[in-house]
Amino acid sequence: MNLKNNIIWITGSSSGIGAALARQYSELGAQLILSARNTEALEEVKLSCLHPERIKTLPLDLADTSALKGKVELALSLFGRIDILVNNAGISQRSLVSDTFLEVDRRIFEVNYFGTIVLTKALLPHFKMNKKGHLVVISSVVGKIGTPLRSSYSASKHALHGFFDSLRAECYDDRLDVTLICPGFVNTDVSINALTAKGNKQGTKDKATANGLSPEFFAKKAIKAIYRRKQEVVIGGFLEVLAVYVKRFFPLLLSRMVRKVDVT
Repeated sequence: MNLKNNIIWITGSSSGIGAALARQYSELGAQLILSARNTEALEEVKLSCLHPERIKTLPLDLADTSALKGKVELALSLFGRIDILVNNAGISQRSLVSDTFLEVDRRIFEVNYFGTIVLTKALLPHFKMNKKGHLVVISSVVGKIGTPLRSSYSASKHALHGFFDSLRAECYDDRLDVTLICPGFVNTDVSINALTAKGNKQGTKDKATANGLSPEFFAKKAIKAIYRRKQEVVIGGFLEVLAVYVKRFFPLLLSRMVRKVDVT
């Protein structure tokens, strides 16, 4: 893949999947815009890439939706255009429905859903004007399957699927591509930063997450799917991928499995 003419904006790129995508895209020659809340961590990721001179950083907070239109204007000024937006930033959850404060449910949706669609809507006129653009969403297997302890996280990812499937149909004549990528367990800090019932960070890494795919392996698979303009792809371990198909063809069986599976 020769991506030297591609300008790619990645949110949530200060660690984990976003950082792995940044490093691999840099090796492929792309020009990058890296965004997250942590400015210092963004600079560290930039310097860890093969071609830091082809990378710009742009701090942003998806929860601050009123500022996102201005962030898009700044992003466009950095290289003059954007070819691919990778909506990767988000927060997870580890709490029971009956215990979770409504403020936590709202916080998860503000970041995962509303922040993502506000940023997308702000960039959309640029893509439509150029009759070219690629929107990528890092969703989750729980965007297809609801599991315990992730009710609002799962709901926010389900909502993204509905939104971007609709957008794909609406923008077909504008030659825009939409790719939804559903990770299974990936060994990142996602569970450490996951919100508990009262909105605190869990602070520990789940065993299932620790045993998940490496971010580098996931990024390699994701970049291939994006390059091939796949509409949707699941990237995970055997059981996680299998669960998506069981959900489709044997939903009652999956319901029984989910009640027993160790999701942490």
